[in-house]
Amino acid sequence: MDYSNKKNVEDINVQGKKVLLRCDFNVPFDAEGNITDTKRIDESMKTINYLINKNAKIILCSHLGRPKGKPNPALSLKPVAEYLSKVLGKEVKMANDVIGESAQNLSENLNLGEVCLLENLRFHSEEEGNNKEFAKKLAKLADIYINDAFGTCHRAHASTVGVTEYLPSVCGFLIKKEISAMGNALTNPRRPFISILGGAKVSDKIGIITNLINKVDTLIIGGGMAYTFMNALGYSVGTSICESDKLDLAKDIMAKAKEKGIKFLIPVDNKVGKEYSPDTEAKIVDADKIPDGWMGLDIGTKTANMFSEAIKGAGTVVWNGPMGVSEWERFADGTMSIAKAIAESGAVSIIGGGDSAAAVQKLGFADKMTHISTGGGASLKFLEDAPLPGLVALDDK
Repeated sequence: MDYSNKKNVEDINVQGKKVLLRCDFNVPFDAEGNITDTKRIDESMKTINYLINKNAKIILCSHLGRPKGKPNPALSLKPVAEYLSKVLGKEVKMANDVIGESAQNLSENLNLGEVCLLENLRFHSEEEGNNKEFAKKLAKLADIYINDAFGTCHRAHASTVGVTEYLPSVCGFLIKKEISAMGNALTNPRRPFISILGGAKVSDKIGIITNLINKVDTLIIGGGMAYTFMNALGYSVGTSICESDKLDLAKDIMAKAKEKGIKFLIPVDNKVGKEYSPDTEAKIVDADKIPDGWMGLDIGTKTANMFSEAIKGAGTVVWNGPMGVSEWERFADGTMSIAKAIAESGAVSIIGGGDSAAAVQKLGFADKMTHISTGGGASLKFLEDAPLPGLVALDDK
């Protein structure tokens, strides 16, 4: 899907207009209710500041967590309003509802350059149900709609799709950046083009593999999904995660890669554990020698070196999914070695959200990557070349 022709915030006149800006403020909190990672909020600041400088009247909206369509004080966006007020150096007024009296009054009485925030969209079940009446009432608060929440673009909700039927609809700077970075990597990659896929299941990544196998020069498979490929080659994989109903598919993928002359790499050794636990007894064994009763929890040293060597000469690298249980320190080496190899490769590097993005941040390689996607599920769909409803719904240039 080509989204490069979608209108963005710079293509319309926002001067003095009431703008409904959909952001992704779905941030993590600690037990005391403090925001522990503000990255998602910070990513929206470029669009918010642009609108302030253009004297727009800004109505921010977002979801937070999964309140299941009912108000839940623990999932209120109030802490986000406080953080935004601090960062912007001006009060961000908080509505205590989404489409009710408080939201209507605040949006009606905004002055030029002022900002308000609506309460959690998902306090209404109509949001996830893309309810027409709810979308209409939300749209009624503003003159223009801007979507800058890439992480929710794969969902057809009232605040991502429904409102676009009633307002001129464009994307903000964050979505513009996502479309440009990932779109260019997929349609016009600097070669050699290498894709690294990890994570638990082949079934989660079938769409990506099917799309990328027609574009890449090298496909590297790690993480839990690698054991299905190893098993398809006849290797015993112990108690490792393995989708036995996907063995024929794995064989087909390997045959297709061979037929197309694509370099297809899977682990040659693995770090295995006795049980699924961070402090289990562990050892490194060859990929075809995983003992019965043991499970693969990371790639081994030989594999890490082989994958790193392949990444060295890359022109473009797209990475989605960790190489092992990277949240456990003893099984994070494989993911760390991949992050390091990409950081040192000099390639155009696209990290596709989710666990791989978290790993890159945690390991301190974030500033060495060309682009780290802000949306796990959305970036998966983008890499699959599947339609993202929230982007499809925006106005074309």
